Amino acid sequence: MKIEDVKQVAVIGAGAMGRQIAMNTALNGRREGYQVVLADSFEKAVDSAKTWAADYLKGRVEKGRITQEEADAVSARLTFTTDVEAGAKGADLVVEAIIEDLEIKKELFARISRIVKADAILATNSSNLVSSKLARVTQHPERLLNLHYFNPALVMKLVEVVKGPHTSDEAAECARAFGERTGKSPIVIQKEIAGFVANRINAAVTREACLLLERGVASVEDIDTACEKGLGYPMGPFKLMDMTGLDVNYFVRRDRFTESGDPNDAPSFLVIDKVIKGELGRKAGRGWYDYQDKT
Repeated sequence: MKIEDVKQVAVIGAGAMGRQIAMNTALNGRREGYQVVLADSFEKAVDSAKTWAADYLKGRVEKGRITQEEADAVSARLTFTTDVEAGAKGADLVVEAIIEDLEIKKELFARISRIVKADAILATNSSNLVSSKLARVTQHPERLLNLHYFNPALVMKLVEVVKGPHTSDEAAECARAFGERTGKSPIVIQKEIAGFVANRINAAVTREACLLLERGVASVEDIDTACEKGLGYPMGPFKLMDMTGLDVNYFVRRDRFTESGDPNDAPSFLVIDKVIKGELGRKAGRGWYDYQDKT
């Protein structure tokens, strides 16, 4: 599949990431005229995504970012369905953005790889599970790869295109060009590695921040301030953990440690303690910081 052949895109999973990937494709890919289908087997998720999309476009018009005519055109190219197979069947590129569960992803890729076009690109948005773990169940695995968007997908410019040992150069180039044509700054990662590039660098920063806190070198607030004011980070590592969820940090580090056996990959005992207490960050009202009065 060449980028010029991509006309229809299917995004599977209507949660926070999936709906934003779909909207980004329809909005920033409007010059290309991409037709986008957002599919999810859960009707409530689809209904919620529909409402969100209408509100988002309305907000863009009210802020003067796009015209009403442009909003109408984007809306016309973005459709929603609870029939995942029907949504994926005619797609030239499929982006999966469902729950981070390997067995569920395997079932999905095994199913949709049988019905999509033989040259359609199949991508997982997973930041933790590499596509080679899906290759055995996927027909034509040469078209399979990771296409990792960062949260929030409508704002963050970076997209990581991750080649597995099974991924063809043509598929990787198509995915890279797709990211570029939809307003992103894609990078191509030539070899699979847990965490890819950006998250590995971020994990190293987070690990060091937790070590500094464990050893009583500096407070949460001062470590964040050092990163923001001294290193130019838009958000310190503890604030970022609060935003993404301490449970997410814990599960990713736990899985990476299980796979590598490297003690440096293990979750911080401070993070474990927070997770046990249910202090998971912004979504819980408390994490490293207290959000009780801000929710």
